Amino acid sequence: MRLVNPRAVLRPLAILALLLAASPAWAQLGGTQFGGFAQEKPALSVSARFTSPTGDRPSYLVISASLDPGWHIYSITQAPGGPVTTKIKLAESDDYRRLGDFAADPPPKKKTEAVFGDLVVESHYDRVVWYAPIELRPGVDPGAVRIEGSVYAQPCTETSCERPRDFPFTATLGSAFDPPAPSRASAAPPPSAEETGRPQSPPGPAGRRLAWQPYTDLGSFAELISSDSGTFDTQKLRENVQQGFGNTSLLWQILLGFVGGIILNLMPCVLPVIGLKILSFVEQSGHDRRRGLLLNVWYSAGLIAVFLVLASLAVFLNFGWGHLFKFAGFSVTLAAIVFAMGLSFLGVWEIPIPGFVGSGKAVELAQKEGLGGAFAKGVLTTVLATPCTGPFMASALAWAASQPPVTTYVVFLSVGLGMASPYLLIGAFPNLIRFLPKPGAWMDTFKQIMGFVLMGTVVFIFTFMEPSYVVPTVGLLFAIWAACWWIARTPVTADRGTKARAWVGAAAFVAVCWIVLFPGFDGVSDSPFAFHGLHDEMRVRLESKIDVAVAGRFLELQQRQGSPDAADGEIRQVRLSGPRPVMVDFTADWCLTCKSLEAGVLNTPEVIGAVEELGVIPLKADWTHDAPEVTEFLDILGARQVPVLAIFSPRDPNNPVILRGGYTQRMVLDALAAAARGTQS
Repeated sequence: MRLVNPRAVLRPLAILALLLAASPAWAQLGGTQFGGFAQEKPALSVSARFTSPTGDRPSYLVISASLDPGWHIYSITQAPGGPVTTKIKLAESDDYRRLGDFAADPPPKKKTEAVFGDLVVESHYDRVVWYAPIELRPGVDPGAVRIEGSVYAQPCTETSCERPRDFPFTATLGSAFDPPAPSRASAAPPPSAEETGRPQSPPGPAGRRLAWQPYTDLGSFAELISSDSGTFDTQKLRENVQQGFGNTSLLWQILLGFVGGIILNLMPCVLPVIGLKILSFVEQSGHDRRRGLLLNVWYSAGLIAVFLVLASLAVFLNFGWGHLFKFAGFSVTLAAIVFAMGLSFLGVWEIPIPGFVGSGKAVELAQKEGLGGAFAKGVLTTVLATPCTGPFMASALAWAASQPPVTTYVVFLSVGLGMASPYLLIGAFPNLIRFLPKPGAWMDTFKQIMGFVLMGTVVFIFTFMEPSYVVPTVGLLFAIWAACWWIARTPVTADRGTKARAWVGAAAFVAVCWIVLFPGFDGVSDSPFAFHGLHDEMRVRLESKIDVAVAGRFLELQQRQGSPDAADGEIRQVRLSGPRPVMVDFTADWCLTCKSLEAGVLNTPEVIGAVEELGVIPLKADWTHDAPEVTEFLDILGARQVPVLAIFSPRDPNNPVILRGGYTQRMVLDALAAAARGTQS
């Protein structure tokens, strides 16, 4: 009889109790105060009226909010990423229409709060009046009109807050209203970004980062970006993207792919294997020109072979550049291969491929370059290059993904030839690398340094690996270390049978450790080994920590937004403030190009200042692991790789500015200004 694990029952009950305690209804039943949320008489009261037009003045909808002494609320213009923004919501009616945005009198008091990352916090104290011009339906009796709505706000003191909620009102015809002078009101802002096309405020301070909101799904995004001027339509967006692709020729895309392939050699992803190639270039100096060219041809063949495999994945499985890193099995396998290579570079063992590494003296190393080693280096170089995307290359591959299979293969092949071209050129003209030193003892030191670089690559792979795989992968790497040590103990002079037994024993040891550490990868559901229990215990602990983190995040969002569905994401908070330009950054933790662009372009003071001035909503679409909702959006945008930056205007949401691969700060600033104006740049 199998006993039920008590934690499997208690954990969901504990989380349920925590969520119930966080809900406003339960808090009201539990007493007058819970978690800092006062349940007594609210500190905010709201009333409203509207006026009749007089002379050249239109009708105004006037909403008054009164606060108890010591209390405050936040403004309707409060930037996201900090306190709860106050929002005015009006019920739909045919009796009137609003002619402009609400203005506040008096203007909010502003101060910078370090707790929100130096965000400017805008607060109202005592009393505030919001007003906006309206137009009544011709022929309607003003005395019979009722304008219903609510003010969504969170009253706070310096030490506590009420829960955010809606304060309803019904506006009827009332006394006249005189708009305040521009010097007192916030109704007369400086020239808008729409008029100037550029941010008016100075760039944000250095060291700040954009307050990204998580992208959730197309439905929420459509609600966020759609406006009276334009409705987000995925079919129209797809058609516009495809129409843009149709304006380019195959020859142009081949040229872009070739140039992008050349630049790919300069990306940091390729650095660990470029060191191998430098050693082979040095070694080639001791051979004739014909053999050097042949070795570089085989190296290039390894490069191109991987590109043809990637093209096949794109054609038959809709895979994009870097798509394989979304799968945990691929990341674990690559980490194991790179770790074994690093051990070989550090002298623990020797990979049995001539010219691939060599663990002997530098003089012996110079005698081991072979065709198999050259081909393997080309394969590994391309695989390690996939987390990076070079300029020009991204747009070419995005275009190729929407074309017939033959065209897709041609464009992928052009990228591969571009990446291989420097090595073919050096093979044909070896004098191009005459600046490299002659073979010698320095090669052994350089090889060991590259071993540490490969170990750093393994650490990088861990940064985007799913957390539940980290500890088992570390165990697997130790198993590989032991296996390599086992193989290296076999004397070089031993007979083939002895060497074969060492290899079989080492491989069997790694296989057993794989089954023990990763029972899910091979279909083993109930491993008899003790390590399976350890793996399961680690998974349970991880799930427990995730449960607690999710519950804590739920409470945080509950406090900031005050509604039971707040855990659906923070997009709701900015959605209620009205349609604004939206910038979506499609990224992944394994994408080094994405990280470089985020640090060097997006999180710069100039871009942060433009985002805040233009009221742009930044969304982050994380493609690190399997994320079907992000894949669906990328597919609509005609992209199967990251990075992609898409900037949408609420006036024309189906014609975004799409930046694929590399982009500059000026390109982003121009795209943001175009989105604020509602035009294409």
